[in-house]
Amino acid sequence: EKKNLQLIRLVLFSFRIYREGKNSLPEHPYLFENDVEICLIDGSGQSPVERFWNGNNVLYILQKASCNEGSDSMEESRTDDAVYASELSPKESTRPVALSVRRAKQLISLYTMAQNPNMTHLEIKELVVLPPLWIRCDGSDPQHTYWLGAEPLKAGNKITGVNLHMVTCHGPTADKTRFANLEELKARHRVKHHSSVVTTKGFAQYDLIGTAAMEDTTVGSESSVCIDITWNAVDKILQTPPLTAAATLNITLESGDPRSPVYQLYRELQFLLALAEGFETGVAEWPEPLESGSAFELVQEFLTDLKKKLDGCCVSGNKNETENIKCDTAAVDSSITSILSERGDLDFAEQLWCKMRGVTSYQELVECFTLVIKSLEHGEIQPWIHQGSSSLLSKLVQQSYHGKVEVVSLSGITPIQMLLEIGLDKMKKDYVSFFIGRELTTLTYLDYFISTSVDLQEQVHRVQKLHHMLEIMVSCTVLFQFKHEDLFPLTQTCLKYYKENPLNEKHVFQLPVRPALVKKFYQNDHPEVWKVDISSGHGQKEVKTTWQISTNSPVDHMTSNNMGLFSDSTVKGSGEERMYFIAMAECSQVRF
Repeated sequence: EKKNLQLIRLVLFSFRIYREGKNSLPEHPYLFENDVEICLIDGSGQSPVERFWNGNNVLYILQKASCNEGSDSMEESRTDDAVYASELSPKESTRPVALSVRRAKQLISLYTMAQNPNMTHLEIKELVVLPPLWIRCDGSDPQHTYWLGAEPLKAGNKITGVNLHMVTCHGPTADKTRFANLEELKARHRVKHHSSVVTTKGFAQYDLIGTAAMEDTTVGSESSVCIDITWNAVDKILQTPPLTAAATLNITLESGDPRSPVYQLYRELQFLLALAEGFETGVAEWPEPLESGSAFELVQEFLTDLKKKLDGCCVSGNKNETENIKCDTAAVDSSITSILSERGDLDFAEQLWCKMRGVTSYQELVECFTLVIKSLEHGEIQPWIHQGSSSLLSKLVQQSYHGKVEVVSLSGITPIQMLLEIGLDKMKKDYVSFFIGRELTTLTYLDYFISTSVDLQEQVHRVQKLHHMLEIMVSCTVLFQFKHEDLFPLTQTCLKYYKENPLNEKHVFQLPVRPALVKKFYQNDHPEVWKVDISSGHGQKEVKTTWQISTNSPVDHMTSNNMGLFSDSTVKGSGEERMYFIAMAECSQVRF
């Protein structure tokens, strides 16, 4: 009777959460039986059991209630009303805490009975197929169990059984004698599931940054480039993936590493962002100047040279000056100068930006523009500018062609806006020059990123996206020697993402690649993750055994007290041997 009451309460409680979660998932876990929290997770986010279970549906995650570190027993003195009143009150989110293996097995047993259509004595009016259930365990048993799971099996709307899952984990250890033998794993699977035929599927993940990064060209600390490789017919444990495998590159890149070949362009972007902040708030914080020497003196010298060279063609600047600034797109290391196409078509406004990006104060900014406007008003210079520019300075230049320049009050945020506009124009052209010059896209696809139909702040935001994409392309070119056929689909992936999403340097960009393209960077390296799936049966009768090693714990609730189960004396080989966690996931089926 006691167990039946607990079972009914679990069914009612689980169904209530599931029904309410159909509209919107609860933000916090809910309390059950005073010692258990239940979380409802949908398939759209990252699942804590995704390494061991490939389901993509809604599921329950059960864990120890954060408000109760004590009892591991069940309460008996609750009414059904309490199930809906006090038990459904949300609790604050905390780091997940595991239940004891004994308690987890009790809950799995209740869940399994709740899904059994033969339990007619419970008088449940309508048997509802509940989402799969996974329970965090504390590894306190001899097998070191960290997850127990149960998943209903269906035939139409009828429940025919339950798949029971168990995940165990040991380590970390560098002792390879602890690693399994593939043939023994297959034999164990055959015996357990009475299978004569089994298939194997391998998976390996390698960190490519650690092996490919050069001393003088590396990527940011938050950056990650790894490759996921899958293949069929595994030969042995820790097999190097064959070249016929399917591979996906996962790229997460943080901009701004000082050793990047586009670091100077990144600094230029930071100056642009400082101007945008000043334009929005009215207070500008001037970063460290990009140019040596006074910006005022550079502008003064630039205007003097234009006055001397003024002729009927109105050519601005001499050959040497053009050569000096046409590499302005990026300070490219001499060994990789071919990465970026150099621009030699900087107009007057862009050249002025190159001189003024070293301003260190608002006063200096005003003084520089005062010099420029006076030169235009007096007809001392007649510079050329690109067509289509809508900046205030470009309008003044166009007016100077007709001998009349409107009065501009260089006060408030106007000088900041003027410099921001010409900086935006110049940097947009820099990025367009790279992507078009390398035939990675067309101007039509870049239109969203260079559009002037949105306000200045949004334009700056879109230029940031262009820079992040540039950093990704340059890093892949430098680190992995990617060619056009590899960069082109990656560019399309980035363009599509950034047309629909805000700037996110933590986003993982994925690119299917041929393993041969990057094999030299991983073939002699240790994997971050290596696993083999051994399976038999088909459809709902399919059963699977997974064995894997990983450099990071595959269990997010595994505490430091659980780790290091192998003492240092068991570690074989040199101290440079990589430490691995060893995990195994097995399942069994219960038919009703």
